[in-house]
Amino acid sequence: MSGVSTRFDLGAVDQIPRGEGRNFLVGGRRVAVFRARDGHLYATQADCPHKGGPLADGLVGSGSLVCPLHERRFDLTTGQAQDGSCQLAIFPVTLRGDGNVTIEIPALPA
Repeated sequence: MSGVSTRFDLGAVDQIPRGEGRNFLVGGRRVAVFRARDGHLYATQADCPHKGGPLADGLVGSGSLVCPLHERRFDLTTGQAQDGSCQLAIFPVTLRGDGNVTIEIPALPA
């Protein structure tokens, strides 16, 4: 990620059940944060670039996300659609020692 970015505290990881995603508004952007069943965290843009589907409602598993509207599958590490048609913005997300989640969001263009 290039340019200036800001870290945001999203609160306790327990607000995101394992195997699910939740939407957050941070740094002027809506983002979806996912907690895989193994506890790994991922963060992407909130809406599918294909048809605008609500990604937090998608199916999460094995490092991938399936859009709930049109079943487009994305790699949660790279953001790339499995069919290569589009890509999600992804954001660094961290689970801190105190159990809170932190996300890093680049500044919006002026």
